[in-house]
Formats: sequence, structure tokens, C-alpha cells
Amino acid sequence: MAASESLLDKLDGLEARFQEVSLLITDPSVIADMKRFVKLNREYRDLEPVVAARKEYIQLQKSIEEARELLSESDPEMRQMAREELDSDTARLPQLEEEIKQMLIPADPQDDKDVIMEIRGGTGGDEAALFAGDLFRMYCKYFETKGWKYAVSSCSEGTAGGFKEIIFTVTGDKVYGTLKYESGVHRVQRVPATETQGRIHTSAATVAVLPEADAFEVEINEGEIKWDTFRSGGAGGQNVNKVESGVRLRYNWKNPNTGVVEEILIECTETRDQPKNKERALSRLRTMIYDREHQKYMDDIAARRKTMVSTGDRSAKIRTYNYPQGRITDHRINWTSYNLPAFMDGDIQDCIDQLTIAENAERMKEAEM
Repeated sequence: MAASESLLDKLDGLEARFQEVSLLITDPSVIADMKRFVKLNREYRDLEPVVAARKEYIQLQKSIEEARELLSESDPEMRQMAREELDSDTARLPQLEEEIKQMLIPADPQDDKDVIMEIRGGTGGDEAALFAGDLFRMYCKYFETKGWKYAVSSCSEGTAGGFKEIIFTVTGDKVYGTLKYESGVHRVQRVPATETQGRIHTSAATVAVLPEADAFEVEINEGEIKWDTFRSGGAGGQNVNKVESGVRLRYNWKNPNTGVVEEILIECTETRDQPKNKERALSRLRTMIYDREHQKYMDDIAARRKTMVSTGDRSAKIRTYNYPQGRITDHRINWTSYNLPAFMDGDIQDCIDQLTIAENAERMKEAEM
């Protein structure tokens, strides 16, 4: 029973914290402090399922004790009912314990955030740009299955199609927690459309998944931002070429980790409304600064962990898409599937699930009970 008591001790502590947070989020002084209020609300949502599991766990233990007592009853029918109840509850108990252990793994506070994704063609010229386009289409198909929304902020098309670079926002439920595993170098092996002799080429594209920063998480002196406007390029629509709806933002930012001042340049042509484009450019600026300021934290995680499931190391080759063999291989967990057409059509959930399992197993070791 020592393990059960240890688990209950942890759950009792979280129950007490849940009650404390429940009171704090109704406190007017806390509500007035937006940063603290948002943080506490997030903690409340995270603790809610743990508290419900604690209640079920205590009830299950009580039910097992009662069923054992009833086994000594003289009534055969009563004993049979007690035996069935005991079998059912004792089978459920270890399952619930595993579920609770998973819940007790420290959550990544960024998992609930929306994201800004960047896909860039790497080595391989025109073929890399085409592959970047294929990846963008793959993700868009996946977003549809999740009910998520996406909007392109800016893109640079390849000369033969696809994208040299495309940047877009994704909004929905636990977007970063799901997509963070996609950051890294994606490699493709196939015969390019431009290849006349049927030779297999190897090309690559990089994917970056950045958690979108909230306004209060990053300090920006908006008075130091330099703005330019320009006419958005693109096909169709008279407004596109005649109105200066595109915006360009320049901002000098001092990296707190290195002390180096960097100029950040962002362009946004997402909408035909200049104020909206300015707002979205600011959102990207906050996210870029947030991402860079947290890089030291990400590096510390990478140094501690043996695998690189979600370290944010964007220079690591994470996955190979082999078209002649119809194979996808994720190198971090040695996961392989031979269903490449469906994968490229957005059926990527199984791979993400396996990465999540590997990540949770690793974090469970760190939080050894």
C-alpha cells in the first residue's frame, strides 16, 4: 500500500492547491493583475482533471474494502455480487494509477498556445521548394481533421512551384502541444519532376513551430518600432496592387542571453487591411522574441534529455520521406510507416501519438515516483 499512500499524498497536496487557486481566481486584486490571472486560470484547468481522478481513486479504494468485507457474508448471492465488484474495481485500480501518473507529469506551460509555423525550402533548390509546398499542404489537411484554423502571414513562392518560405499562424485547442514535435529538418528522397533521367534526389525543408506569445509575456517598446508600408503583390483583386496594405516592421532587440543587439525584420501581407496586418506583424514580433528568449531554457532541456523528441533543435534531421519505398521514418523514435500517400494527405496523427508517448515516458522517468 506504500505506493498508493505516496500517490494519495501527492494528490492531497494538489487538492489543497486546487482549492487555493479556486479562491484566488475570484479575488478582485488577482483579476486586476492580468498576467497572474491568466496563469492561475491555466493552473485551475490543469488541476481540475487531477482532482476528479483523486475523487475516483478514493472511491475505488473504499469500494474495494467494502467488497472484501461482503465476501464473508452468508448469502451466496451477496458474495457473488461482492466478488464481481471486487474483480472489476481491482482491475480498474492499476489503470487509474497509470492515468494519474501521466497527469502528474509536469505539463509544458506552452502546450495550450497557438503557434506560428515557418516552412523553408533547404538544400535541393527547386525540389526543396516543391517539398516545402507538399509539407504545407500536408499540415493544412491535418489542421482540417483537428478543426484548427490557419492563416498565411507571408510567403515566397518557388520558381517551379511550392515555397522558398511560408509563414502562417495556427489556432485551435492545444496546438503547440501537438505540433511542437514537427520542428526540425524534414528530408525527402524522390525523383523530382524536373529530373529527366529518373535519378533519385535528396532534398530538405526546415519546419519551425513557435508558441505564440501573449502580449504581456514580452516587453516591447512600440515607440522604437520602424514601420513601412508597401503594395501587396499577388494575383487578382484590384485592391492588391493599388493600396499599400502590406506592412514591414523593423525592431532592434537586445538578446538577454548574449547581450547582442539584433535587427528583426518582419513583413505581413496577410490581409488587405493595413491595421490588421500591423497587429499580426506585432504578434509575430512578440513570438520571435519570446522564442529567442526561451532558447536557453530549450537548450537546457536538450542537454538533460537523451532523446530529442521535442527539444526545439531546428537543425536536427527528424524525419525522412522516401517516395520510391513509400516509407516515412521518424529518426528520433525509430518509427516507420509504409503509408506515405496517406501521410502526405494529412494522416500524421499516429506519428504524433508515438512521439507524445516517447516524450511522456521520458518525462515520467525524470519525475520518478
